[in-house]
Amino acid sequence: MILLILFAFIAGIVTILSPCILPILPIVLSSSFGNSQKDKIRPLGVVLGFVASFTFFTLFLTTIIRLIDIPADTLRLVSVFIVGGFGAVLLIPKFQVILEQLFSKLTGLAPRTETKSGLVGGVIVGLSLGLLWTPCVGPILASVISLAITGTVTLNAFFITLAYSIGTAIPMFGIMLGGRNLLQKVPWLTTNTSKIQKAFGVLMIATAVAIFFNADRKFQTIVLNVFPKYGAGLTKLEDNKFIQDQLRKLNNKIDKDKIGRPMNELMPDKYPKAPEIITGGAWFNSQPLTLSALKGKVVVIDFWTYSCINCQRTLPYLRNWWEKYKDKGLVIIGIHSPEFEFEKEEKNVAQAILDFNLKYPIVQDNNFATWKAYNNRYWPAKYFIDKDGYIRYTHFGEGAYDESERVIQELLKELENRDITESIENPKYQVYANTPETYLGYGRIRNFVSPERIFKDGMQIYSKPKNLANDALAYEGEWMLTENYSNPQAGSKLYLNFEAKEVYLVMNPKEKTSKVKVYVDDKLQYFGEDNKEGVVTVEGDRLYKLIKLPAPGRHILKLEFEDNNTEVYAFTFG
Repeated sequence: MILLILFAFIAGIVTILSPCILPILPIVLSSSFGNSQKDKIRPLGVVLGFVASFTFFTLFLTTIIRLIDIPADTLRLVSVFIVGGFGAVLLIPKFQVILEQLFSKLTGLAPRTETKSGLVGGVIVGLSLGLLWTPCVGPILASVISLAITGTVTLNAFFITLAYSIGTAIPMFGIMLGGRNLLQKVPWLTTNTSKIQKAFGVLMIATAVAIFFNADRKFQTIVLNVFPKYGAGLTKLEDNKFIQDQLRKLNNKIDKDKIGRPMNELMPDKYPKAPEIITGGAWFNSQPLTLSALKGKVVVIDFWTYSCINCQRTLPYLRNWWEKYKDKGLVIIGIHSPEFEFEKEEKNVAQAILDFNLKYPIVQDNNFATWKAYNNRYWPAKYFIDKDGYIRYTHFGEGAYDESERVIQELLKELENRDITESIENPKYQVYANTPETYLGYGRIRNFVSPERIFKDGMQIYSKPKNLANDALAYEGEWMLTENYSNPQAGSKLYLNFEAKEVYLVMNPKEKTSKVKVYVDDKLQYFGEDNKEGVVTVEGDRLYKLIKLPAPGRHILKLEFEDNNTEVYAFTFG
């Protein structure tokens, strides 16, 4: 075991050459600045704080997370703000005075010397470094981390980790001393002390900001991916028969694929905490709900919008799950995040909920507050949350209904005294469309092939080209194009080359009603649910089902508008 500790010490020393040290070098260099007595003692404080912090958190971070139920990144963020604060101290002299007063208080009854103040400041920076740094892992440290993850921390593991951190601290200390000597011996640097101090302050703040946005971890990964052999040989000294035999005695569960990768990749990925529902919009079918009040329940969050056909096709499955499991601990909450302006109207949402026969709680999210909290990007999107408030599974788009229901059943089984025996019998799901969703306002219009240039927010006469490529769209006649929709005038036409089995169009009448003729390959045929003998009457702002073919295929759609009253938003396909 003594030799294993010695090898851990040597491994720590050579870590200074690895790519994983690069993100924290600006902080280390910044800590070397200054010529006063307190500045001279600061590097020692940094080293002491780093050794204590890295040793402690490597061994006990997982246990701490379990006990106090906070993400590891919360502690990391505290360290980021400390590092940024020290950068501000270097940049703004007034902050330095305030910090020195604080450190004097922290020293308690001890003499208020500059040396004491510099040591405390260094220790705090070092404690932060120990949390922020994620070293490239060799077999010895990988074995220790594996023990820490399982909560099996031994005295041997402690001494090995301590040796590793001391080994790393020695060259770190050397860098800080070297930086100080350079500042003292180069005349130009000596005469520009104030400017250099501020430059180091900016560097330290920039590093803190980069770490806040996880740029350090991304940088490590990029370096290792671009230069896969950079630092690869640094763990070779640990890769010998004696060390491997000793590690097997310590822990035989080492993932060899992790050797040489950043340490954060070995730490356990706890399920993300589900963000709280941000209220502000109207609630339907329920009083306002919060996830914190629903602890002990299984919650499915469904982001949807009522005119989206992809969302509509998921609703029968949601209705079925609600009826099957609502009395067994399941809560479904629909988050209605509107795609179009008319979908923000409370009465329109209420009517859609009634039309689709939705009984579970639904809340309007017109400002996309909850959408943004979940960093969501899709309609529809489902987040499956366990009894403790953690997101255990997500699904974006349609499909995977059997898999999603199995997740619901497994989460419900985690509740006390829940006997889930229901069979999974979801209807088979299939979409035949190859043409993508097609928007008709100039903000998101694609594949528009009318030869005329689009005139924004004004009337323009357009024409149809001789040939219409696959998935291409053309207007004919007089049209008004806005960012979100287009408004054709009486007698105007729309052409679309599509491949699908069904065609849907979101429309809204400017006045009470409007009428649209629907042709497929120049014939009134293949009528959809809202298509009565080739004519669709637009009576409200919603999705209209135009065409239903006997089999999927490629066809030319032509719409002919009988009046000036129709706003057309977007095509979707099935």
